[in-house]
Amino acid sequence: MQVSERKSLYIIDGHAQFFRAYYAIRNPMSSPATGEPTNMVYGFTSMLLKLIREERPDYLAVVIDVASDQETFRSEIDTEYKVNRESAPDDFGGQVDRCLEVIEALDIPILGEPVYEADDVIASLVKQMEREHPELDIRIISRDKDLTQLITDSVELFDAHKGSTVSPDDVFKTQGMGVAPSMVADILALMGDASDNIKGVAGIGPKTAAKLIMEFGSIDGIYENIESIKGKRKENLIAGKEQLKISRELVTLIEDVEFEFKLEDAKSNPEAWQVKPITSLCKELGFNRFPSEIATMAAGTTEEPKSEKVRQSIRGGLFDMGPDQSHPAYSAGYQLIDTKAKLKALLKHLKDADIVAVDTETTGLNPMAAQLCGVSISKGEGEGAYIPTKCPEKHLDQDEVIEALRPILEDESIAKIGHNIKYDLVVFEQAGVTVKGTLHDTLIGSWLIDASRSGYSMDAVALGMLDYECISIKELIGTGKNQIKFNEVPIEDACPYASEDVDITFRLWNVIEPKLQSEGLYKLYAEVEMPLVRVLASMQLDGIQVDADTLEEQRGVLSARIDELKLDIEKASPYPFNPDSPKQLSEVLFNNKSDEKPGLGLKPIKKKGKSFHSTDMEVMGKLSDDPSVKTPLPSLILEYRQLTKLVNTYLVGLKEAINARTGRIHASFNQTGTSTGRLSSSDPNLQNIPIRSEIGRAMRKAFIPKKGFSFVAADYSQVELRMLAHLSGDKALIQAFEEGQDIHKAVASQVFDTPFDEVTSDQRSDAKAVNFGIVYGITKWGLARQLQCAVDYADDIISEYKSRFKGIDSFLGDCVSFAEKHGYVETILKRRRYITQIDATNQQQRMLGERLAINSVVQGSAADLIKVAMNQVQDAFTYSSVQLLLQIHDELILEVPSGESKEVEQHLVNIMESAMELDVPIVADASIGNTWAECK
Repeated sequence: MQVSERKSLYIIDGHAQFFRAYYAIRNPMSSPATGEPTNMVYGFTSMLLKLIREERPDYLAVVIDVASDQETFRSEIDTEYKVNRESAPDDFGGQVDRCLEVIEALDIPILGEPVYEADDVIASLVKQMEREHPELDIRIISRDKDLTQLITDSVELFDAHKGSTVSPDDVFKTQGMGVAPSMVADILALMGDASDNIKGVAGIGPKTAAKLIMEFGSIDGIYENIESIKGKRKENLIAGKEQLKISRELVTLIEDVEFEFKLEDAKSNPEAWQVKPITSLCKELGFNRFPSEIATMAAGTTEEPKSEKVRQSIRGGLFDMGPDQSHPAYSAGYQLIDTKAKLKALLKHLKDADIVAVDTETTGLNPMAAQLCGVSISKGEGEGAYIPTKCPEKHLDQDEVIEALRPILEDESIAKIGHNIKYDLVVFEQAGVTVKGTLHDTLIGSWLIDASRSGYSMDAVALGMLDYECISIKELIGTGKNQIKFNEVPIEDACPYASEDVDITFRLWNVIEPKLQSEGLYKLYAEVEMPLVRVLASMQLDGIQVDADTLEEQRGVLSARIDELKLDIEKASPYPFNPDSPKQLSEVLFNNKSDEKPGLGLKPIKKKGKSFHSTDMEVMGKLSDDPSVKTPLPSLILEYRQLTKLVNTYLVGLKEAINARTGRIHASFNQTGTSTGRLSSSDPNLQNIPIRSEIGRAMRKAFIPKKGFSFVAADYSQVELRMLAHLSGDKALIQAFEEGQDIHKAVASQVFDTPFDEVTSDQRSDAKAVNFGIVYGITKWGLARQLQCAVDYADDIISEYKSRFKGIDSFLGDCVSFAEKHGYVETILKRRRYITQIDATNQQQRMLGERLAINSVVQGSAADLIKVAMNQVQDAFTYSSVQLLLQIHDELILEVPSGESKEVEQHLVNIMESAMELDVPIVADASIGNTWAECK
């Protein structure tokens, strides 16, 4: 007997997938035509096309919410339903509309009904189809636990991203318990749902709820057998009985919502797509990857998307060259160079290149410690050659490879492109070759174009700028305990990955370079940022000497003080506890004296999740400063935390960071670590060592110059205030700087209308707080917190400041207005920072945007100044024994032959003070010392 073929209907839970796409792709993406954000639209479109391509549904529909959370019938059952839900992000709603355009362009019907939620419409559609079309297999694209109520033999929940079905055990984390769909509503009612503000029974989570329902069959069964349940759980169940009835009603899906739907209208047929309007929409949104994929699907073929085709062609056909094939077919794309003959052919291919992309593969992330595994190189898009020097299979000798590449790497006439090329410069130096010629870096270029991205890895930048999904390093080396090193990766996987790196770097550069030019950023890129790459590479290579014995001595002193603090903490507590446990500390501080675990009964300041009150540094600081708090415990905890962090993070961390081969610490200074342009430091972070405290000074004693040398340090004086004076053109502030006045005292004299010589120390301190706060867009509440004064007093100070320094007030307004008009602000050297919060409807977000607009201009301009100075210092001492070692905030530290220290000190000051021409004097204070501490 012939059996009729079963058809498939896929129902997409629209808003669930929109939110998933929004949070899956956090790197900013925008339409080149309209400038609107598109990261969510991209993620959703990618998911939708993948679903159609791989699952090939016979029928497809999307269900969305058309009512707000407070407009559904459930809000009539319980007025508190979903009231605590946060509003969707500002850039979410517009992207939903664009997603709907994509869905409509692909001829997919969209369902949604007022008063009801999407889950109710999905439930009703499922039941309708089960009645009318029992031959259908239905898949709901969602991980929503509410929808697991609908699962039957012919209805599944399906995770389109993972390509797998979803069971009730998956969503409730009750693996192995065998939760049935018929139990779901009762389980949901018992456990409640904080996100929807559905109240459950106290103390009952998913696993307990599942156990109760499996034991008693239903909520009714629980209450019929309530006497068999003991203790607190019984009490909670009795107390929550009436609320449970409401919760059960709220979680129950409605299965008879009326709407018009014909199955034939949902027929999924890519061959019937109108390709032109779909691809036009994709191009408008900036999705260059999708048109070819859509055209392929519409043509009725089953080809994989371009990125996957490239990978498969690489992995399937690039490694079958016979042993007699000495000249690789470069037009074929990516090449493995594992013989001397192939290397010779590669060099011949590269000989006429005026620019190459280059990358190194190594055994780790620290270029001073990692071993070279191979080099990849390319002279244009669509090609890449990987030369392994360390791998499980056949490879070339590293010294031979370096010598072969040396003429190219050291050729001044050949420009080099990399992604984070500083890393490669350090690796190549370690291997004995100095990379020369003009440098280009797609990481730095992409950061200059948009410094608000959450990441600048090649994967992130390629996805954002090329719509291309790179091979992930995790695919090759894994993660966690099972992670391997690159030299252990099979060559058939290593070659395409490494070759892709240089190919994509070239493609990125061809997009980034014209964008830098068109947006007026190329001068900053070429004259400041790229020269700085060599400076920072040199700093990392040289490192700084650290006396391990001094570190150990400091560790001993601080450890003794930590032991004393532990005893003092124990004496100040009602009972012994672990001071490293926030929960235990919370109980000690905030429990009442009559509680089962008696505490000190202090008034809590803020909550830490649901379980206990916060004991973070802000809370401890407020309690320490509160005169009504008589216990010394908060102050003791503050000092204990500060010292343990110093010991564990810095003293131990610094000692571990000493390179065994050089005896020096080789920190990395990073150009793209901040949005303002300031440098950051890592491995280790030397910028976080305390500056003014005795402990910080003691730690700096461990940093010493090599024998016969001294440190010369120079620090810009009040650089951000001087930059503020220049940018604002405020005459009073400029005059104060020109006359060399105590700037804080001068400002206090103006703000408090007091003769200069009569300004009190308190007035000067208040003025100083405003001076530095203005740069960061300080509010009256922030200033009041800082000065520990009334908000009205802080407001008066700020108002008086703005009235006395009208140029500054006008400048602050101009920064905000510029951001509102352009969406970004610019520094003195035209560095941009996009201010996404400036148009926010949420007042707090908008105020944050205004503060960022001000701060980014002033702090970013100060960052421009010190970068220019660093380049000039490096140029001035290139052919001497003087070496720039560190840049810490506004300070430069050089290692200098002791006999030249005085001369270098003056030369350094001259360079730093003349790095830019401002309307106010630039002042650098210099010092000489035999330790870093002596330079202060």
